[in-house]
Amino acid sequence: MIGRDQKLALKNGEPEAFRLLFGILYPRMKGYCRLFIHEQNQVEDLIQEVFLTLWEKRGSIDPEKSLESLVFVSLRNRCLNHLKASRMRDGNLEVSQLRVNELQYLYHLDFLDKEERSLEEELAVAFHQAVDALPPRMKQVFMLCKMEGRRQKEVAEELGITVKAVEKQIAEAKERITRQLSRQYPLLAFLIPLLLN
Repeated sequence: MIGRDQKLALKNGEPEAFRLLFGILYPRMKGYCRLFIHEQNQVEDLIQEVFLTLWEKRGSIDPEKSLESLVFVSLRNRCLNHLKASRMRDGNLEVSQLRVNELQYLYHLDFLDKEERSLEEELAVAFHQAVDALPPRMKQVFMLCKMEGRRQKEVAEELGITVKAVEKQIAEAKERITRQLSRQYPLLAFLIPLLLN
């Protein structure tokens, strides 16, 4: 939780308050952003843009309002803009449009103006917990292919297994993650495929 004193310090331009805020929010922002943006460099760029804008506009911070909500709404908007731009640039209308539509749905979900995790943050945390709960080899294969974006053939060679084995591990990992998240968030089942692309 980000307290009133810390918000005031940030509003007053104290670098230490900014560093502390970055340390608190960065891991959660990264997890949320990766729900929709899979390129690591782009995730980092979007988060940096949010923090840069926050610092530049720190004078407008209201200590009585949720700073986390402000930050995550800003990140959400930047993710949405990035996905729209990618869709136009790549001509990949179907998959990208699906992501854009789901993110637009999330955009319309209101924050409760409390120092709580947003819905997106909760889902991101649950996703990473589901990944952590996978058997070690399955988790390793899933992380390499889906989180790091490595090619299946490359992962198979590195781990000394067949490409078919990699495919099977990924398919089973997706099934397990889907089951776990569907139990936790039955009303958000439409979002789960986005996590597993």
